[in-house]
Amino acid sequence: MYSFESFERLSLEIETHRGRTLLIADPHIGFELSRGLRIRTHFEESLAEFIAEKDPDLLILLGDLKEPIGMSFTVRRLLMGFFSDLQGIPTLITKGNHDGRIEEVAERFPDVEVVEHALIGDLLFLHGHTNLPGVEFSEAYLGHIHPAYTFRSGGTSRKTKVFFRVGEFLILPTVNPFIEGFDVRQGIKMVPFLKNSKEGEAFLPEGIYLGRVPL
Repeated sequence: MYSFESFERLSLEIETHRGRTLLIADPHIGFELSRGLRIRTHFEESLAEFIAEKDPDLLILLGDLKEPIGMSFTVRRLLMGFFSDLQGIPTLITKGNHDGRIEEVAERFPDVEVVEHALIGDLLFLHGHTNLPGVEFSEAYLGHIHPAYTFRSGGTSRKTKVFFRVGEFLILPTVNPFIEGFDVRQGIKMVPFLKNSKEGEAFLPEGIYLGRVPL
């Protein structure tokens, strides 16, 4: 279901003032607890292995690191294991709407910092569920809406994850392979500062340009 290659396709590596920076959006660790699954997927362990192998200078998790909004014993245990596997990798979490009380776990790890948003040079990083912070930036990276595009042919349709750009904003798909995502034409309405956008551009994770998408 997931592999190094799938995580590679659904994440993004860029250069910032802090070096090689790995961006990952919406892991939703512990999603099994909210979706009625009776099995442990060990998704977060595989994701941590991928990150450790990439060994970035900085890891930015663009919010919704966890799925349950609260902090149960089980979720705490999963997050403790995830952060333990990443020790030594500087990590920023731009807090998402599912990340309630995440500081209770993050504060135990000196390499992990929880912020509302991060400005590195002129690049802005945030989750995307709140209004824009009052800072100047040239480009912004966010998650939140799990962007996907629906292909329709005849009476059938197929949805696939995409990277979606609206002006200076690039929205990353969820890295979680079990979560399908929202069609961008509906999902964009969940971003306060983009909900009135007229169009955007979609890219498949492989880098293929799908073209402009009216919103």
